[in-house]
Amino acid sequence: MTGAEEWCAAFKARPVHEYLEETVKQFGDRPAADFMGKIWTYRDYGVAVDQVAAGLQGLGVKPGVNVGLCLPNVPYYSIFYFAILKIGATVVNFNPLYVEREIAFQARDADVRIMVTMDLRLIYDKIEAIRKEKVLDKIIVCPMTEILPQPKKLLFELFKGKEVADVASDSGHVHYAELLSAGGQPTPVEIDPEKSIAVLQYTGGTTGVPKGAMLSHANLSANIEQMVDVFFCAEKGKEKMLCVLPFFHVFAMTVSQNLAVVLGAEMVLQPRFELKALLKAVKRKKISLFPGVPTLFTAINNSPMTAKYDLSSINICLSGGAPLPVEVKSAFEKLTGCVLVEGYGLTEASPVCAVNPLDGSTVAGSIGQLVPGTAAEFRALDNPEASVAPGEKGELCLKGPQVMLGYWKRPDETSNTIDDRSFLHTGDVGYCDENGFIYLVDRIKDLIICSGYNVYPRVIEEAIYLHEAVEEVIVIAIPDVYRGQSPKAFIKLKDGAHADIEEIKVFLKGHLSSIELPREYEFRDSLPKTMVGKLSKKELVEEDAKNRAMADSAA
Repeated sequence: MTGAEEWCAAFKARPVHEYLEETVKQFGDRPAADFMGKIWTYRDYGVAVDQVAAGLQGLGVKPGVNVGLCLPNVPYYSIFYFAILKIGATVVNFNPLYVEREIAFQARDADVRIMVTMDLRLIYDKIEAIRKEKVLDKIIVCPMTEILPQPKKLLFELFKGKEVADVASDSGHVHYAELLSAGGQPTPVEIDPEKSIAVLQYTGGTTGVPKGAMLSHANLSANIEQMVDVFFCAEKGKEKMLCVLPFFHVFAMTVSQNLAVVLGAEMVLQPRFELKALLKAVKRKKISLFPGVPTLFTAINNSPMTAKYDLSSINICLSGGAPLPVEVKSAFEKLTGCVLVEGYGLTEASPVCAVNPLDGSTVAGSIGQLVPGTAAEFRALDNPEASVAPGEKGELCLKGPQVMLGYWKRPDETSNTIDDRSFLHTGDVGYCDENGFIYLVDRIKDLIICSGYNVYPRVIEEAIYLHEAVEEVIVIAIPDVYRGQSPKAFIKLKDGAHADIEEIKVFLKGHLSSIELPREYEFRDSLPKTMVGKLSKKELVEEDAKNRAMADSAA
């Protein structure tokens, strides 16, 4: 890879929709998307994007207008995404499984008055409810049956018709067909890539009120170019991308959708994660590119169904969202023959910042090396303005063209996150070796202080993962009268595996120091996860605190 300064000097920020237009010209007849067996070419996408863009302009959408997308992985998502960007407006991603309260909060905060969604009750009914509360002015409704191939369309109408919402025909609703009726080309608009907000991407809100990261066209185009550099061995016009991670999440938006478009790859869309459907899709389409999260790869490794499917077509897998256990990586690579590398990113950085090389020089346990054009510093935990010595642990701070403009309507939060030298404070603790490989040991907020010592949950989790019976683990901090805090481990065992607390304790004595050993253990049938399959500590922290408070009050 080229050096950061050289790469930045050669890079030119550009509007994101231009990538699709270039691919339409070069690979117009190539499949762009496969949704449950129905195929769209890139030319189909290009025509639909122009029609939708013109229709949106007819509704008054223009630069400065924020449009919500509350959609699963369906062709409508990409069509509206690029149409909105093409006319200089801003995409605001919404999780379709959010409850009404969460959707309403984000819509109000983002000044979203127009929402795009499906005619499925599970999603539409929530959007219509908040429209009736005057949160929204209009809902653009996309029909499910129109994107299904004929046999499945008929079956859906026969057996799942009750899942289709009763959509009103009034001034508050715009049906997809109506939007297209304007036809023609959209009116061109001037877009300043450096200043124009392409996507308002909300953080998960696990550490407080959700905040909208303002990602400019320049931010997103930089990360696209960085991913093209990382995926240097991918062949344009020949790849097939498995799109199971939801596009409304920033990782999938960039690495599944945007990268696929630049490569002219076929996106095999999975509206939700179902293991059997995923395995069938890999075998049927001969998937070559597969972005995922560790829990997804773990599920494939441990399922008895996996042996029935040929997964040898998979060539490159990028894992993000959470630390990738070494044994999960090794097992998946052995199973498929692919290269599975761990990367690292943040919503605030569009999101990818570091990736392990695809040339075989991957370092186990490392998030990899910085992507081109990105610089890093490690700052002292007790003084965020001071850098630590090489090799010492500190907060990872990043600078690069993919770093957001700031948080929407939150200047104080922005100044607390991006310093005067334009470095983004990640909140992650780690260090860098002499070869530029970065290692993360934990998040600052997850740090456990035991008798004045820093104890990192990730170090404990990695040790517990070494036990052959363990499938998933989460370590949190619990109060300790003597030490101040101590670790507690929540463990999910593999199906059919057996282990008890004493066995785990004995095992860990050879892998952890006495100060790192958990004080408490709890076995669970399942562990909480975020919508993209990342193990989530928040629920366990809240549950444990509530249980302790109840126990204290009863004592």
